[in-house]
Amino acid sequence: MLDSLLEFLTGTGIWKLFFKAAEGEGLFSLADQAWAFDVNCWQTVVMLLVSFVLIYLAIGKKFEPLLLLPIAIGMLLTNLPGAGMFHLDFFIAESVDYMHVLHHGGLLDLLYLGVKLGIYPCLIFIGIGAMTDFTPLIANPKSLLIGAGAQLGVFVAFSAALLSAMFGLEAAAAIGIIGGADGPTAITVTKTLAPSLLGAIAIAAYSYMALIPMIQPPFMRLLTTKKERMIKMTGLRSVSKLEKIIFPIVVTVVVGMIVPDALTLIGCLMFGNLLNVCGVTERLSKTVQNELMNIVTVFLGISVGATASAANFLRFETLLIIFCGLVAFCISTCGGLITAKIMNWITGGKINPLIGSAGVSAVPMAARVSQIEGQKADPSNFLLMHAMGPNVAGVIGSAVAAGVFLSMFA
Repeated sequence: MLDSLLEFLTGTGIWKLFFKAAEGEGLFSLADQAWAFDVNCWQTVVMLLVSFVLIYLAIGKKFEPLLLLPIAIGMLLTNLPGAGMFHLDFFIAESVDYMHVLHHGGLLDLLYLGVKLGIYPCLIFIGIGAMTDFTPLIANPKSLLIGAGAQLGVFVAFSAALLSAMFGLEAAAAIGIIGGADGPTAITVTKTLAPSLLGAIAIAAYSYMALIPMIQPPFMRLLTTKKERMIKMTGLRSVSKLEKIIFPIVVTVVVGMIVPDALTLIGCLMFGNLLNVCGVTERLSKTVQNELMNIVTVFLGISVGATASAANFLRFETLLIIFCGLVAFCISTCGGLITAKIMNWITGGKINPLIGSAGVSAVPMAARVSQIEGQKADPSNFLLMHAMGPNVAGVIGSAVAAGVFLSMFA
């Protein structure tokens, strides 16, 4: 028995079996399908390498792994030759044929429907609302001004992109929203105004959010003195449960009346927060914060990564978008810092300007950076809760800015 098997493997038997299976459309056909692409297509190779780098950053360096890893895998899948899992052409047409997508689309096409229809960002905002504590903002409403000042980069980047003459109004608005440092908001605006730019804008937005500890501190030290960074802020007043319940309802009504196009995101954000603070829906709040957020994050990340195909991503416009996004983020940081410095001057030195950098809506990373920089100046200084006020105000501010752009250009 053993001798017969060895003779088969070392003789001609195995080769006869191979060629028999390869006749017609067997193994040779499979090989043709697997390698039916131009091996000299350097763009595809570059994008595959980029996906590997993102996988390394997510796993090896732990840079926003919960979102960066799904984005990297989506990028890998969409750039694998012959996979046919995603077709951006289906979604950038003036009128999307959803039945055609359902019948002929790949897996990533079907998952991307949640982005195109605006489902994922809204579900993410419900989860963010449930995890966000608005108490610092309620206790110190002046924080809203800092959150508003930190949206300066949004409009500067919009103007810069428009003046470059390479982008239209819709694309410039989508690029500008990167300055809000809010991934779901950027996705909501881009999927409506400039769907072909979604990959570049989403990756830029989330990358800058992950790099906040590297980007913000130099500007914080540049625009503040050591004396200002050492300012200790007084404790926040206690906020009643009734105030916590009324706040999301009032914000929803006010924003809905002033900027109706922002109501989708703001309404979902405040609904999630109400689930958390009302005290009677604890089970729903925990589900939204954990299971729902985890599931939607996976779908959103892999769908966004799928838009970063070689043909769509490796263009000069993409590099310009990434540059404009970085400028927008830096200017938003400076806008918040300057606003906080002005408020510090008006109040006679009662506000530490470092909390101004938290006005961008990257919750809670930006607030943590304010805390770290404050403790570097004075180890006994605790700014985290004070910085959370501008931080959550920035979430509201970026959503309102998105609503303004959608109302003007959608």
